Amino acid sequence: MTPLPFRTVYGTAQPLDWLCLAPHPDDAEIGAGGTLIRLARAGRAVGILELSRGERGTQGTPEEREAECVAAAELMGLGWRGQVELPDGGLADTPGGAHALAAALRAVRPRVLVVPHHRDRHPDHFGTYHLARRALHLAALRRAEVPGEPHRVGRVLLYQGNADIQANLLVDVEAVQPEWEAAVRAHVSQFGGGYVSETVTPEIVERRRARLMYWGTLARVRYAEAFEAEDPLLIDPEAL
Repeated sequence: MTPLPFRTVYGTAQPLDWLCLAPHPDDAEIGAGGTLIRLARAGRAVGILELSRGERGTQGTPEEREAECVAAAELMGLGWRGQVELPDGGLADTPGGAHALAAALRAVRPRVLVVPHHRDRHPDHFGTYHLARRALHLAALRRAEVPGEPHRVGRVLLYQGNADIQANLLVDVEAVQPEWEAAVRAHVSQFGGGYVSETVTPEIVERRRARLMYWGTLARVRYAEAFEAEDPLLIDPEAL
C-alpha cells in the first residue's frame, strides 16, 4: 500500500467538523485558536493540519515544535492534528503539495476549512491559501489521482495572520481566553525567549489580545476572533 502523504501527530484521523490549516506550528492557535477551543468544548470534532514543520524558523527545532503542537492539542481538546511536511519557506500552489493536502482533506473530511488570508504578507501564509484552493478542487474530483473517496468542503473561512482583513464573521471567544493563552504559550520555543519578530515574541499574547479586543468592540463583546467568508453567509433572520 502506498503511504499517505501526511501523518498524524495527535489523536486519530476522523471526520472533522472544522479543520484549520497552519503554514507553521502555532499559526492556528494564534489566528483561530479561541474558536477551535470553543468548538471542541461544545463537542465538535476539531483539527489542525500543519503544512510545514517550521524547520527554517529562527528558534526551535522541528522536533521541539512538534512536541509543542502535541501539548497545545491536548490543551485545546483537538480530535486530530496532522503534518504534511512541505518545505518551510516554500509553501505555494504546486501539484505535489496540492495532491498531499487533497489526500488529507479526503481522510478527515472537514465540513468547514479555515485557511490563512491571501492578503497576509508572509509568503507561506498566502501560499497556503492558494495551495488550499487547488487542493479543495482536487479533493472533490472523483477522477483525481488522490487517495481516498472524493470530498467537498462545505465552507471555507479565512483567518487573520499578519495583516488586516475585511472581517465579515466574528466569534465571541471571551469564555475561552485562559485556554487560548495556554495553547499559544505551549509553543515555548517561539514565545518563551527574546524578541525575534512581531510574531515570534514573548509579547505574542498581549499583541494578539489587542486585536481580539478590537474585534470584540465591534461585536459588543469583550474578545472576538475575526474571519472572512469569501462566499455569502446564509443567515436565519429569526435568529437575529
